[in-house]
Amino acid sequence: MSTPQTEDLPYSVFARACPSRGTLEHVTGRWGGLALGALYEGSLRFNELRRRVDGVSEKMLSQTLQALERDGLVHREAQPTNPPRVDYELTALGREVAERLLALIQCVEGRMDEVLAARERYDTVRGAR
Repeated sequence: MSTPQTEDLPYSVFARACPSRGTLEHVTGRWGGLALGALYEGSLRFNELRRRVDGVSEKMLSQTLQALERDGLVHREAQPTNPPRVDYELTALGREVAERLLALIQCVEGRMDEVLAARERYDTVRGAR
């Protein structure tokens, strides 16, 4: 269903074939959102980022960073040193997206007491799963 606001947009994530849907998945996926949030703090090397995003595997972080780089959200810079050094940082677009994402993260973190209480009520009524 379109609204006056979405009719003016050339892209719509609600349309199956829209390329914005893939970017939204990269940004809001488990590892993409966390990587963007971590990189908002500043440039990080791969292993620094992996430590900051607790629980991500090397393979998943690598795939996530490649997708974010392809979307123009992350800049990868390889230094010609021995051993090689690779730094990741947000682009201007990546910073804008990360700022909005961090606002959502802060909202969720700030309301976790309510979320946990809601889960407890749900589990009490429906039975723990």
